[in-house]
Formats: sequence, structure tokens, C-alpha cells
Amino acid sequence: MKALYELPAPAKLNLFLHVTGRRADGYHLLQSAFMLIDWCDVLHFELRPSSNISREDLTVQLPSDDLTTKAAHLLQQATGCQDGVHITINKQIPAQAGLGGGSSDAATTLIALNRLWGLNLSAKNLATLGLQLGADVPFFIQGQNAWVEGIGEQITPIALPPAHFLVLKGPSGLETQKIFSAPDLKRNTERATMAVFAANHYNFGKNDLQPVAQAVCPEISTSVHWLDSQGLSARMTGSGSAVFAKVPHDFVPEVFPYGWTSKVCGNLTVHPLHEWTVRDNSLVGSF
Repeated sequence: MKALYELPAPAKLNLFLHVTGRRADGYHLLQSAFMLIDWCDVLHFELRPSSNISREDLTVQLPSDDLTTKAAHLLQQATGCQDGVHITINKQIPAQAGLGGGSSDAATTLIALNRLWGLNLSAKNLATLGLQLGADVPFFIQGQNAWVEGIGEQITPIALPPAHFLVLKGPSGLETQKIFSAPDLKRNTERATMAVFAANHYNFGKNDLQPVAQAVCPEISTSVHWLDSQGLSARMTGSGSAVFAKVPHDFVPEVFPYGWTSKVCGNLTVHPLHEWTVRDNSLVGSF
């Protein structure tokens, strides 16, 4: 039986996140720097001769229609593929944390099934499909740290110096839609330039979603204050509820608040499966 095992789906951090406007259709216009980190979910894919798509959860129980199964069904529908797959997920990235775990799982699913099913779609094709699943999915498919604009679809690769980060998340999560729909969310931050960001990668800008998120989820304030008490400069990633701070590579944290999830992560230069998308980029399929 053909299979692909031990495929990583890395998390990301938003080094900053500015809301620069809002479109007539309600979508928010953003600027952000997305950075891949070595906190990963691990997925396994086993080919099935029928078109059936099934999933097994090794750790956290996911909804029956999680983004991996949605990605597999979407790829089937877009290509007319008659093959199926059994997906096994070792979930390590916390949900509703702003770390992009679900989007990364969907991206790894599209990349893996493109190979397992022999579809030969280009990275651009996969990213177009991925955008239907979520605004962050194309970032993980293109596989490089990036300056991101628009609603998340304008992606420009950037180089970032190696660094380590302490990521801290309280027991509660946050729904992205709840944060973006808040009436007091700041939506008019002045647009930044990549040149200004490049002069100070890890201490640039702010996260416009953080004040609203802290009001909804007090645990974020607890995380921020705890990191500040350690002499670290804390910031929320994405729409929360995880908070991060740059740390020395040999950093050993003190005891965390009870029930908090934490990990010291290094940043990645490229997605672990980036070679697959680059290699397949010339194999342009059509829907």
C-alpha cells in the first residue's frame, strides 16, 4: 500500500499584525510578517483504492470535518481524482492559538495528496485551492517566511535571521471571527514598508488584534505579564490566544502558570516540504 509517513505541518508566528482597512465585503486588509517555527503536527497518509477519505486522531480529537478532510475532499472535487486516503494526525500545535495549526495541516494535506495521488498540480494551483480553506493556507504551501498583505493572499518571501522564541498559551482558545468582528478593533493602521521592517525584524510594529483579544480572554494578559516579569518582550500571535517572546538560544524558563502550554521554538528557513512544492511547481495541472 502506497503511503507517506511522518510529514510535518509547522506552526507560524505573526511577528506583527496590522489591520490597514476593510473591504466592502467585510474582509479585513492586513499586513504581517509570517514566520515558520519548528513546532509541528505530524501527519500520515495511506492510499486507499476507493475514493473514501477517513481520518484517525492520535492525540486531540478533532471535528469530523476538520481542515485536513476538507482539503482532501476539495482536491478530489477539483481534479476528479478517484483515489482515497486514510489520514492519521498526531496533533501537537494548540488549537485557537493564532499559530496556524489547522491551516498548516490543510497545506500539508494538499502537498502530500498531490504527490500520493500523482496529480502533478503546481504550487500555484495548490495555493489557489488552499485559499478556499483559509487565508493562511497559501502561506504554508509556498513554504517560506513571508511578508503578507491583502486578506492573506499577497505573499512575498523574506529572509529572517535565526532566532528562538518562547511560545506560551493559556488553557483557553479564541475564535478568529469573534476578534475580527469586534466593533472596537482598530482597522486603520498606517501601511508599513518591508524596508522599515527589515531594519528591526523582531521588534517591529504591533498586533492590532491584541487589545480586543485581551479584553475577551484575560489569560492573554496573564501570559503577557508573566513574560514581561521574565524580562521578555511579549506579543500575541495571530488572533490569539498564544503569546511569544524572543529568547536566547539557551533560554531555560522558570515555572509557568498551571495549565499553560509552552515551548521554546526555533524559526525555520523554509517549510520542511518546500522541496516538494518547488519540484512540482513546473508541473502545472488544470482543474
